Amino acid sequence: MAPHCCVPQCTSSHRKKSYRGQTFHRFPKDQGLRRQWIINIRRDPGRNFKINTYTKVCSEHFLPDCLVKSRTGITKLKPGAVPTVFAWSSVRPEGRSVVRTASNVSTDLDDRHGVNVLSEEIPPPHPDHEYAALPPSLQDQLEEARKTIGDQELLILDLKQKQFLISNFQGDDKQISFYTGFPDYETFKAVFMALQPTAENMVGWSQAQRLKHTSGEVLRQGFSASKLSTMDQFFLFLCRLRQGFPEQDLATRFHVSQSTVSRVCVTWVNFLYFMLGSLPMWPSRKTVDELMPDCFKCTFPATRVILDCTEIHVQKLSSKVLNSAIHSHYKGNTKFKGLIGIAPSGEVTFVSELYTGSISDKEITKKSGILSVLEEGDMVMADKGFLIKDLLSERQVSLVIPPFLGPSGHFTADEVRKTQAIARLRIHVERAIRRIKEYHILDKVLPMTLVGSVNQLWSVCALLTNFQGPLF
Repeated sequence: MAPHCCVPQCTSSHRKKSYRGQTFHRFPKDQGLRRQWIINIRRDPGRNFKINTYTKVCSEHFLPDCLVKSRTGITKLKPGAVPTVFAWSSVRPEGRSVVRTASNVSTDLDDRHGVNVLSEEIPPPHPDHEYAALPPSLQDQLEEARKTIGDQELLILDLKQKQFLISNFQGDDKQISFYTGFPDYETFKAVFMALQPTAENMVGWSQAQRLKHTSGEVLRQGFSASKLSTMDQFFLFLCRLRQGFPEQDLATRFHVSQSTVSRVCVTWVNFLYFMLGSLPMWPSRKTVDELMPDCFKCTFPATRVILDCTEIHVQKLSSKVLNSAIHSHYKGNTKFKGLIGIAPSGEVTFVSELYTGSISDKEITKKSGILSVLEEGDMVMADKGFLIKDLLSERQVSLVIPPFLGPSGHFTADEVRKTQAIARLRIHVERAIRRIKEYHILDKVLPMTLVGSVNQLWSVCALLTNFQGPLF
């Protein structure tokens, strides 16, 4: 890529005829020095201006004493050099200075609108000071005004960079993945745009509570959360899911109150539960066959879904009766239990509701509704604990599970090969569950304050994993 200058009104480029041997210099890595460059060139990083290795400033904007030639003849910047020479600036290298007198100060307004009021006929300035033609009192006022404006611009830039908003992570896919679970910013934006315009007009949790006390009047205004945009509300909610940040932590990061964070999270989890849950998840038999990997085609080509259960820790209750209902005898903890189904190609195609931890795999399969979507001739792959062969036989569906140990006390060669083949394929559902648990709000003990939304949280986390790319 041919270098060119990113400074407004500058046309320096290696490709253009106006190229006069200028050198082009990258932005410094030092954050303080880089901020000073950004302020001086008057460009704010954002959607229309991103700083990368190809973003450069030409030598025309540096004073001669900022440049130095190495022994090999390469022109470099001295440490700490800052661009100060611009079309709108009064700082000029020697022999190219511009005077501003009382008669032409007002023409600066025209210059800011693109009208070039500087010409070769303007007399050279006083060598000692750029505002030498102005009275001393005006010179002092102008200098003070410039200093104040520079301080304010630096303060505004610092505040923008300190705000924990999605716009600050647009060019950093690693950070986007860390905070949201999406692989990059484009995926985050695509999902958000797919939720529009419904997201802009959704009724907030506090508004929904007020509706209970009205005569059914519909609130037409969208949900408002302090100063946060709808996209930043979505970002805040994903940070809550992905990293499990406490509400107080998010309140500090986003400069809002803790109650605002709570309302945003409750609103978005119910909104996404409805929006994502209304998407068609269960694929047709034809779609499953078209996307089926070769490892399934060669061994179990009729596989429609791979099933497994997982558990979500929940805070121990004070009531012994309720505790006994959610107590898991398998692991001795208070938990909720959910059923996950994935297609052979790796997508999550079935998410059950959460049930009390004492429920068996067979009972959860019966209650979850998975049996109603299976078709005759389908094959279900599961672990040994899924003793559901009788349930599937009623629908002419076969079950593939690892063989049990026979009376001989050891497996035959065929049983060993079958066990290994099933294990190689069934491990993918465990990988899908691991993706869900990487939303760290679920891998901790859920407090009782979240139990009212636990089904929504579980379903949304499971469905969001389908936006992370192929499992294989």
